[in-house]
Amino acid sequence: MTLPDLTRRTLLRTGLAATAAALLPVGLRPARAFEIGAAVLTTVSDGNLVLPMGFAYPDAPQDELLALLKANGLPTDALVPDCNVPILASGDRLVLFDVGSGSNFMPSAGRLLDNLAEAGFDPSDVTDVVFTHGHPDHLWGLIDDFDEMVFANARFHMGQAEWEFWRDPGTVDAMPEERKTFAIGAQNRLAHLEDMITLFSPGAEVLPGVEAVDTSGHTPGHMSFLLHGGPEPVLVAGDAITHFAVSFAHPSWPSGSDQDPGKGVETRLRLLDRLAADKAALTAYHLPAPGEGRVERDGTAYRFVASG
Repeated sequence: MTLPDLTRRTLLRTGLAATAAALLPVGLRPARAFEIGAAVLTTVSDGNLVLPMGFAYPDAPQDELLALLKANGLPTDALVPDCNVPILASGDRLVLFDVGSGSNFMPSAGRLLDNLAEAGFDPSDVTDVVFTHGHPDHLWGLIDDFDEMVFANARFHMGQAEWEFWRDPGTVDAMPEERKTFAIGAQNRLAHLEDMITLFSPGAEVLPGVEAVDTSGHTPGHMSFLLHGGPEPVLVAGDAITHFAVSFAHPSWPSGSDQDPGKGVETRLRLLDRLAADKAALTAYHLPAPGEGRVERDGTAYRFVASG
């Protein structure tokens, strides 16, 4: 199973360019904030992706997949996941989880800076950037079109396994052709952080009240983060859970976006079970904006209940 090169060239080749243009965010998207004790977590939109259907769930029973999408009022010719960037205001820290895709990945994404400004945030005030992983829609917004750092005053944090994977010179050569642009783009951007990155391991308290959780599978070092301080923890799940219908109703279906689909399934099942048992709040990058809600059991599967 390979991952297509999800660039403008691919959109044109697959006939999705018109769809992408039609799905460009219209105006600015309002941010959504909620309290975690004395801290405030705000979700800010970076726009959305447009993904070929064959990319997301190539090994799922296609008739069941299409029926599930139709039942949830979703298109069946492409997936159009939202991109939700969490930002945590806690004490004197302003913490951004991932940095969006910037202007060079997809025309329907890259709206983070506009929406941060609309929500009252200045990039120069961001004190910390914590990465879930190194895929383009989470990392490529690190620099602007002039190769200048967008969050120039921030400290940067990434899981050690994720950093070592993308910084390894052999990663580009080891990637299938369709993934090489991901690795080249990651190496280009992470080079800017060589002397300013703080690496951590699962279980670490990355920042006060921010606990790293191993959710590898989507990428070799993918991390999620439990935010403590409120009545119950809040999980920033990144891409460990990606689709509000499929990931919950059929968590054992392998995802084409996971670098290790088998481990991705294992991680997803473990997370959903824990979230349902702990009744913890969830925010995930590609759930419907603002990407917040809870997990409930639904027979032998689960369902996502969006925050009201």
